[in-house]
Amino acid sequence: MNRKDRLYDSEITQPGDFVFDNRVVSVFPDMINRSVPGYGQLIPMIGMLARRYAQPGSNLYDLGCSLGAVSLAMRAAVQASGARIFAVDNSADMIRRLEEILQATADEALLQVLPTHQDIMEARFENASVVVLNFTLQFIDPEKRSSLLARIANGLNPGGVLILSEKIRFEDPTEHELQTDWHHDFKRAQGYSDLEIARKRDALENVMIPDSLQQHRQRLKQAGFAHSYQWFQGFNFVSLLAHR
Repeated sequence: MNRKDRLYDSEITQPGDFVFDNRVVSVFPDMINRSVPGYGQLIPMIGMLARRYAQPGSNLYDLGCSLGAVSLAMRAAVQASGARIFAVDNSADMIRRLEEILQATADEALLQVLPTHQDIMEARFENASVVVLNFTLQFIDPEKRSSLLARIANGLNPGGVLILSEKIRFEDPTEHELQTDWHHDFKRAQGYSDLEIARKRDALENVMIPDSLQQHRQRLKQAGFAHSYQWFQGFNFVSLLAHR
């Protein structure tokens, strides 16, 4: 059962102690919807984009899938016959809960979703038409991000796409401060206290390391993606679609 996120209303946190364990699993849907502006609209739109680009008989990848919101959105939207969705995450607790969700919502008329407990840095990408990194790359060691994107690009079929959603930092200090303040205002409007906001920020320190939009575009180009297009922004959260 999903619960309201109160992880940081009383617990003392240390910098970098955020992990995707069973505590986070139990509150994750509430946490992400109250933390990421526009998340409720972003997920079905990713399904819509996947429907456009998914190829029959190909593989779709949801990398860092957590509880499979993107996988479920693609499963509901995509009509490419014989396509499969690989939902990959390194959190055993997340994958176990996703398996329960899939068992409870089984439908043979929809695409098959294959939950995979694996570090995405060790995953293989082949015959791929759609790959999604939905707020995942920011948790990868910055020195390893380019190699991951290059492997994804190499595994894409002609016409395949990468959908990359990230929290970003802004190169202009004034804009960065404004966007951060607006995001905190959003979180307060969702019921988070200033103490909860500060504690979660501390917990994510050195765990989630955002890049600028310019860095993302440059890295995508270096990895082999000829074009990238920004199609979503909610304060300091953006999503790009890239293709070779």
